[in-house]
Parts: sequence; structure tokens; C-alpha cells
Amino acid sequence: MPSAALRKFFFRSTLAVALLSLLAFTPAARAQDHLVTSQALQQQVQSASAARRQNIDTLTKFLSTPAAESAMKAHHINPVQVRTAIPTLSSQELASLSARASHAQQQFAAGFLGIGMLTIIIIAIVVVIIVIAVH
Repeated sequence: MPSAALRKFFFRSTLAVALLSLLAFTPAARAQDHLVTSQALQQQVQSASAARRQNIDTLTKFLSTPAAESAMKAHHINPVQVRTAIPTLSSQELASLSARASHAQQQFAAGFLGIGMLTIIIIAIVVVIIVIAVH
């Protein structure tokens, strides 16, 4: 009959092999649950790129309006340099400033904002762009 030490060693070895084999197969099964197809990933990238392009266009158009051009010139700001700095903003910064610009345009068109308040909003957006671009 084997000694107690030998039985203990055999039991521990068997348990270790069983646990290791269990761990070896578990990650493979779980990895398949978390796979993202290349098509889904490509769609996400295209969607993010389209949203970024739309936000850049919205800000560029807003800062190309006659009111924005005259506000920047009155404050000795080069409109071309500001519009050139727009693509350097992060996607989050672009989304935020684009939403604010769109909202300001809608409020101005509806008559809720006067030209003075619109000018303040324009200059505030320009200052944010300049500070972020320089930083």
C-alpha cells in the first residue's frame, strides 16, 4: 500500500492537472464571445469618421458666416487661421463646439438671439479653438 505522502502527492498532481486543463480551455471559449467582426469595426470607424467630418463642416460653415467673419476681424483674429485649426480639435471637442454653434445659429435665426449675443458666442468658440490649438 502506498504511503500517505505518496497518496498526497498523487492527489495534488491530479488536481493540478485537472485545474490546468480546465483553465486551458476556458479562455478559448470566452474569447469567441468577445470577438468583434472586422466589418463591425469598420462600420464603427466609418461612423466616427463621418461624425467628425460633419462636425468640422458645421464649425467651418458657422465661422465662415458674415457675422463670424466680421466679429473675428473686429477682434483682430485671422479667420483663416481659426478655420485651419478646427481639424486639430479632438472628436469630443468638435462635437461640443459644433453643437453649440448649431444651437446658436438656430437661436439667431429664430430671433431669440441678437447680433451682440451671437458675436459673443462666436468669439467664445473662437477663443476655445485657439486655446486648444495652441495648447
